Amino acid sequence: QVQLVESGGALVQPGGSLRLSCAVSRSIFGINVLDWHRQVPGKERELVALITPGGSTHYADSVKGRFTISRDNAKNTVSLQMNSLKSEDTAVYYCGAILAGVRYWGQGTQVTVSS
Repeated sequence: QVQLVESGGALVQPGGSLRLSCAVSRSIFGINVLDWHRQVPGKERELVALITPGGSTHYADSVKGRFTISRDNAKNTVSLQMNSLKSEDTAVYYCGAILAGVRYWGQGTQVTVSS
């Protein structure tokens, strides 16, 4: 079992920055993949970024160069630094994990980019 709790969502102006954090209920050493997805009403949830146990990362084309995913093995957290935010980044952001073939999700945190 893995429990994930996101924090850091907020209202931010275009061009601004925001950092999302996800607290994981167990050691993240054994977790295959940690990732962030986002979803807007009426659309499918989409992958934003993922990080492997070895630290390899992958980003959606729409966020490359603006977002950075990182993990802190000592604190059992995974974070998403979001810079140069655009209105199209507005969504509910979900922290996710895959452990032993099972997918886990957090409850989500709202990010709104608007002036």
